[in-house]
Amino acid sequence: MGGFFGVASKQDCVLDLFFGTDYHSHLGTRRGGMAVFGEKGFDRAIHNITNSPFRTKFDRDVMDLKGNIGIGCISDYEPQPLLIHSHLGSYAITTVGKINNIEELVADAFANGRTQFLEMSGSNINPTELVASIINQEDTIADGIAHAQQVIDGSMTILVMTQKGLYAARDLYGRTPVVIGGKKDAHCVSFESFAYINLGYEDKKELGPGEIVYVTPEGIEVIKKPGEEMKICTFLWIYYGYPTSSYEGINVEDMRYRCGKYLAKRDDVAPDIVAGVPDSGTAHAIGYANASGIPFARPFIKYTPTWPRSFMPTDQNQRNLIARMKLIPVDSLIRDKKLLLIDDSIVRGTQLGETTEFLYRSGAKEVHIRPACPPLLYGCRFLNFSRSNSEMDLITRRMIKELEGCDPSEEVLAEYANPDGDRYRDMIEAIRKKLNFTTLRFHRLDDMVQSVGIPAEKLCTYCWDKKGDCCKCSHCK
Repeated sequence: MGGFFGVASKQDCVLDLFFGTDYHSHLGTRRGGMAVFGEKGFDRAIHNITNSPFRTKFDRDVMDLKGNIGIGCISDYEPQPLLIHSHLGSYAITTVGKINNIEELVADAFANGRTQFLEMSGSNINPTELVASIINQEDTIADGIAHAQQVIDGSMTILVMTQKGLYAARDLYGRTPVVIGGKKDAHCVSFESFAYINLGYEDKKELGPGEIVYVTPEGIEVIKKPGEEMKICTFLWIYYGYPTSSYEGINVEDMRYRCGKYLAKRDDVAPDIVAGVPDSGTAHAIGYANASGIPFARPFIKYTPTWPRSFMPTDQNQRNLIARMKLIPVDSLIRDKKLLLIDDSIVRGTQLGETTEFLYRSGAKEVHIRPACPPLLYGCRFLNFSRSNSEMDLITRRMIKELEGCDPSEEVLAEYANPDGDRYRDMIEAIRKKLNFTTLRFHRLDDMVQSVGIPAEKLCTYCWDKKGDCCKCSHCK
């Protein structure tokens, strides 16, 4: 995923920038970066944060960087922010999103002029550099950002720092959030709404889909008004979002309680305890326990001092190892107990399957699994959620292929997405047997939408049902 934070202040902003960016570390994977503009001009620092926290890597940079305007990011993959010099002047840029038509856009850039791109490892082009190239095709930064939003197939939220202020642009369909905070003589731009609270900022504005604003220490200027159609990522509430964040006025922790309540309402098992797979499953489990009256407990504890979130390494074997090593069991809460576990989702199934086997070996009588979202049938095209090289990495698609004996048509896949259909029940049973759960029941899509509490047409549910109205691209029409 990735996240960003920016500050425009009349005073030095480096400490605000440092702590605001650090508050996005739960979204991070491989790179962290900060760029500032001050008396010495543009300055920047980028570090690999795969094995060390952002805060540790940038402690020294906080002493060296000076400036009253700055942007920082926790990056999913590519080094950011980038410093750009073009006919539009010098600026820094960072992005959050995914570009599906990157080869087409690179070809267009070559066709429109003699340009070049720096290759990253693996001969890949930095998507943020490509966004800057698209911006530079226009006469102003604002026009360039609007142009990039139109030509990119996927999702792209953009933060640009000039010498005097920040351009912030939410992606065209609002799949990811952008919020603005303010205090005396300063404004900040943030992915997460909680990131500036302890820094003394107050909520000022949440950008709408495709909206572009220009932010200075003095105020906020709307450059492009928001569009009417929104498809915000539902996984922000289910998994990615920090519990203290709110999107479109809906708090993450509160939504997860409601999610667990809806799961409990449709359940009929009688476990001894309800537990969440930490961290994102915990709040869902509290909601389930509160609604059902079944005690909430923590039969295993996550060892947080050194282990990062398990999605961080790019290698799947490393992710599985981290997921296993960071959970420490509590024997007295497992042995001879019937457990009901709630996890945010089941993607490949490897980690949850191993966790279940571990619980059986530790003496658990039963292990009932309740994912907090419906079965994932499609890889995310917008935010790199599952990081799968193929949709066949999804356990649902592997089980469906076994059941059908071939790759299913879109019509057949639609039947597997119907929680009241026979094919859906067959798929769930196949997954249950494969992963050796006592019972398995996924959250229904309609209940999940109710848990969020905003109209279904404003939510992106592509990875569950691939609805045709999720965007205007050729893949969804």
